[in-house]
Amino acid sequence: MSKDFSATHLDVRAFAQAAGHLQGQTPLSDFKRLTADALSVEGEQPMVHWEAEGEVVEQTGGAGHVWLHLTAEVALPMTCQRCLTEADIPLYVDRSFRFVADEATAELEDDDSDEDLLAMSREFNLMELIEDELLMDVPVVPRHEECPVPVKLESSDADFEQANEQKENPFAVLQSLNVGKSAD
Repeated sequence: MSKDFSATHLDVRAFAQAAGHLQGQTPLSDFKRLTADALSVEGEQPMVHWEAEGEVVEQTGGAGHVWLHLTAEVALPMTCQRCLTEADIPLYVDRSFRFVADEATAELEDDDSDEDLLAMSREFNLMELIEDELLMDVPVVPRHEECPVPVKLESSDADFEQANEQKENPFAVLQSLNVGKSAD
């Protein structure tokens, strides 16, 4: 028997027990928090490619651990902070999550576990998890690997240069005090 699963209302335990698999392409515009960091794009929207697999890993003397394996990727249009032109910043997520009974259990086990823990849900929104994980992959300073235009590393301001030329040297006052000359 095959069961259809919804990415926005996922019964995590049933998905894992069925060794479920979901994949899709979702327009970047559907991820509101992620698009807040992106440049607006004319024409064809970038797509978020994602895939999720459920699994129950048996454990001795227990019911087994429920796991969700997630991959997601997108080229996020941003402004390169080096050359200030548009750059498609690649974001890629490949993570696994173990589900526990509830939020309290997740908090309790979180400090002692190297695993990423989430609370079990029958209405889990996989799309929100995808967006959260991609947001954590957004670089603080987005930039091209190699900028398509030469980067000017100096700047000049004619008004600043003119004001600087007219300014008296602050050490000229010391020279007029005849400091450092010995008395004859």
